[in-house]
Amino acid sequence: MAAPVMRHLTPVPSSFIKLQLLSQSHSFFTLSAPRKKKRFSLVTSFSVMASATKKVLVPIANGTEPIEAIVPIDILRRAGAEVTVASVEKQLQIEGVHGIKIVADALISDCADTEFDLISLPGGIPGATNLRNCKTLESIVKKQAENGRFYAAICAAPAVALGSWGLLKGLKATCYPSYMEELSSYTIAVESRVQKDGKVVTSRGPGTAIEYAVALVEELYGKEKADEVSGPLVMRPNHIEEFAFAELNSVNWTFTSKPQILVPIANGSEEIEAATIIDVLRRANAQVVVASLEDTLEIVASRKVKLVADVLLDEAAKQSYDLIVLPGGLGGAQAFVNSEKLVDMLKKQRESSKPYGAMCASPALVLEHHGLLKGKKATAFPAMCNKLSDPSEAENRVLVDGNLVTSRGPGTTMEFALAIADKFIGRKEVLVLAKKMVF
Repeated sequence: MAAPVMRHLTPVPSSFIKLQLLSQSHSFFTLSAPRKKKRFSLVTSFSVMASATKKVLVPIANGTEPIEAIVPIDILRRAGAEVTVASVEKQLQIEGVHGIKIVADALISDCADTEFDLISLPGGIPGATNLRNCKTLESIVKKQAENGRFYAAICAAPAVALGSWGLLKGLKATCYPSYMEELSSYTIAVESRVQKDGKVVTSRGPGTAIEYAVALVEELYGKEKADEVSGPLVMRPNHIEEFAFAELNSVNWTFTSKPQILVPIANGSEEIEAATIIDVLRRANAQVVVASLEDTLEIVASRKVKLVADVLLDEAAKQSYDLIVLPGGLGGAQAFVNSEKLVDMLKKQRESSKPYGAMCASPALVLEHHGLLKGKKATAFPAMCNKLSDPSEAENRVLVDGNLVTSRGPGTTMEFALAIADKFIGRKEVLVLAKKMVF
């Protein structure tokens, strides 16, 4: 059995976790107001909340690193921010690195006259370069700095964009390791995972994206809100330790030329989990097919990020896979559990002794429901572990039991994806991969 990860996580009130889970469903705000007086008070309270909403801009471009864009969007929206995802390209849809397609809410030109409380630039190459070369975005961010408002960047973007625009002068900042020399020509370069200085926040790479996003929440809303938002994420408690996962009944996961992996997505899938799984496994040289369970390739994830699949599930079902892996999200899990085709594929995967997995809500709501955890140990989102028939190993952040792999929530996704990569390409290669992502 491999060395298990740390199990001492910050306790979160179960009532709050349930509220967070409910907020992912499309029917969260189902209000009943039989009396006019009560209806008026609800409208008033929502108006007050709306007036206090923080506005955030996340620009994206072809070549943007999806994890670094999607994680802040997701987590800032959890905090209540109004996040506008803006494309600097001529069209709303961009293709990030590793072929992950995102549809923006607006074009950057639509945002030129809007005041934002925060602007966050993702990295990725050539994404950061494309952001830097966008004169409209440069003007927006420079005006943001002149007005004393927050701006931030991660990975290559601190050096490639903010530094080249002269917006880091005299400040301490960090960036992706291979851009540190370039960054040092613009400012005081430090190796912090997340660096705050004045109105600027910078960070290092995909493996620091969740910490970066929580830091942005703290800057906008304060530590209490940051703690409230970060609890249900199931964040990694110690970044100094080497990546590890718990394993029972070890078996070899085999494949032919490269691992063929299916990642289904649907409306309501958790975007951090979906994007991170796809991103990391493609970095590990797997052939990842992203399949939509909807009638269209475009799905709207749990925090309203629009992702575009490669194919519809009907098309994906025509081939076999070395692994089928389900992201979480309540809406997505509900679509998975109701899909006869997907469930049939999962059952055949198990019968053939081929690997399959799920995380967050999906182990409890999909695999358990259809008998796919029988005789297996599994974990799931903390508030859903009571739905597992055998929760005896549920405190593990990532658990591999033979051909089954399960995990807990958004903050465990990179560990989950790396554990899968470990089983396919080996420990040595996966540690190199983890280091490249600053994990």
